[in-house]
Parts: sequence; structure tokens; C-alpha cells
Amino acid sequence: MADQAEFSKLYHCVYALHYHLVLVTKYRRKCITAPMLDRFREIATTRCEGWGGKLMEVNGEPDHVHLLISLPPNLDLSRFVNNLKTTTSRLIRKEFAAEVSRVYRKPVFWSRTYCVISCGGAPLSVIKQYIEQQAAPE
Repeated sequence: MADQAEFSKLYHCVYALHYHLVLVTKYRRKCITAPMLDRFREIATTRCEGWGGKLMEVNGEPDHVHLLISLPPNLDLSRFVNNLKTTTSRLIRKEFAAEVSRVYRKPVFWSRTYCVISCGGAPLSVIKQYIEQQAAPE
């Protein structure tokens, strides 16, 4: 991953929007295996590209995954997350049915909740200071 943000373009804007997304398994059950995480990475990459974004990094532990994603500004972030969770849950439950059925009786995988944090660029204190130092009109 590069330390410097790369700008993307749409016909009306230039942007660099990065999000740290955390998805947690239902009841924080430790059911994610290495093959599941690899498959999750493939699905998430496809979903991000399908929504005009890019999956920059993904990793996780048996009960949650972290993603670093870049998405365009015209995207409804909550709809994207819902689509990502729905798609990955459905495909992982289908492709890893034996492993998932040992942990869950009902067709679930992700918790309803998620954490999304905007990231990248300068710290807020630096941006605030920069704005404060602008030459105001007289």
C-alpha cells in the first residue's frame, strides 16, 4: 500500500476517499478460516470494482475482517456495505457450508453492525490549522 493518496477522477470531480471498514461475524463467533478469508478477498475485490472503487487491503481474524477501500463520492456508502455483506455472506455460506454449519444453525454470517472510518490525508488538527490560516476577504 502506498503512503501517499492517489487521486481518482470522475467527470465532475477529483477525489481521494479511503475508508477503513470492519465487519464482525454474528455473535463474534470464531469461524473465519484462511480459505474463507481468501475467498472473501476475491469477492470483496469484485464488489469494490463493481461499485467503481478499489480494495486496497484486506485481512482479518477468525471473528472479524478489516478492509481498506477507496470509493467514489457518488456512492451510497451504507448501500455498498450492505451489498458487500449480503454477497459475501451468501457466497461464503454456500461455498463453505460444512464449516459455517458447525457454528451457525440459521443462515447467518455477519453481524448487522459494522464500523466504517474515513482515513487518509492529513490529521484533522493540521487541516483545521490550514483553514484557519487562509486569507479571509476584507
